[in-house]
Amino acid sequence: MREPYRGGAPATSTWRFRRQAAVVLLALAGSLALASCQISGKTTEPTSQGSTLSNSEFSTLDAAGVDQIRDTKTARLDMRSGSLKKAAVRVTEASYGPEINTRGSGKIALTIAAPNGAVTGETDRIRFDTTGKRSDFSEVTYFLTADSADEYFSLIRDGVQRYGISGDSAERWISSTEKNPAKTSDFSITSGTAVGLDVNYDLRYDGAKDTQVIIVHVRPRSLGGT
Repeated sequence: MREPYRGGAPATSTWRFRRQAAVVLLALAGSLALASCQISGKTTEPTSQGSTLSNSEFSTLDAAGVDQIRDTKTARLDMRSGSLKKAAVRVTEASYGPEINTRGSGKIALTIAAPNGAVTGETDRIRFDTTGKRSDFSEVTYFLTADSADEYFSLIRDGVQRYGISGDSAERWISSTEKNPAKTSDFSITSGTAVGLDVNYDLRYDGAKDTQVIIVHVRPRSLGGT
């Protein structure tokens, strides 16, 4: 005799319900995973030369870019390829580049990304050298200043250590100036190429003045001195 039905869902109905629930959960998990991949894809952009830096992190030298440099007191120039291309900084090939002067309003934190590191400094004046027929700039020039002889000597020695400018030449000049601090001297220290660019320190010293100046020339290595 068949046992009477005592309530509850039949076994086949329970199995079917569980299977449908599992399908819904799998579909939901797949949708979440796809959304996660799409979100991640929006925040990751490939960068050139194996660097983690994006080209958008570098300054431009068009009118808007120069205004931003003056406002933020920050400039980042990309010479990782060995030169500074005009197209990369949004100026025409015929352009000679701007002169950026912030004297009286604070110094700019300048970074020049180089093939083997970076050239950095705090400056209130940046200039660019080129011709109307070049696709790049032949030189970036900026000015370092010091309010004492000791600070000036420290800047020179920092250049020796970081960029490979001639230590012997620098120490001879420092020794001479320590013996005669009131002198006037224009002296170019032999360039260094440790970062893959030619970096030259052009000393402009006048012991009668409160502020001493180093003009730093940064050039593609092929255009630099010895």
